[in-house]
Amino acid sequence: INEGLQILAEVKNEIDVPILTDIHTPDQAKPASEVADVLQIPAFLCRQTDLLVAAAETGKCINVKKGQFVAPGDVTAITEKIENAGNSQILVTERGASFGYNNLVSDMRSIAIIKETGYPVVFDATHSVQRPSAQGDHSGGDREMIPLLARAAVAAGCDALFMEVHDNVDGARSDAATQWPLERTEELISSLVRIREAVSS
Repeated sequence: INEGLQILAEVKNEIDVPILTDIHTPDQAKPASEVADVLQIPAFLCRQTDLLVAAAETGKCINVKKGQFVAPGDVTAITEKIENAGNSQILVTERGASFGYNNLVSDMRSIAIIKETGYPVVFDATHSVQRPSAQGDHSGGDREMIPLLARAAVAAGCDALFMEVHDNVDGARSDAATQWPLERTEELISSLVRIREAVSS
């Protein structure tokens, strides 16, 4: 963790951008908070009380990825754990729901339901097209569906987008099937901004 945080600190200082990173155990919250601006709770750990409380107690913004097994209306139980630990800087990320084996589906109604918590809703446009364990020993995905879901989520009122972007998608060490190509990112974001403006007006 120390080496990883040192690398993140160097990126943060060199590029002058805020840093978001996952934490997986309660003891990682404090050291990660000394570098990261946002602590992210992974989807499969989103209901782990000790982890949520430890993250909340750092005073940092917490981005909770809603597990694929959690109904959007049940997110309140998660946000209340963070609030009860004295932190109201919360983001909730929607990333689809399990739909049978090796498949996720994104129900855009969930954006409106989660917004009822009063907290901003982020849509994870890349993990939402994942096909968990579909390649046997690793996950697959439908990269070309990323723009479709991102546009739908923005039209449905999400407050932000999460996307994993790579300059060599086929060479990505993690989630290669669902990385979005860096060279196509500006075009996609521009189209999403136009949708956001149309919806807002």
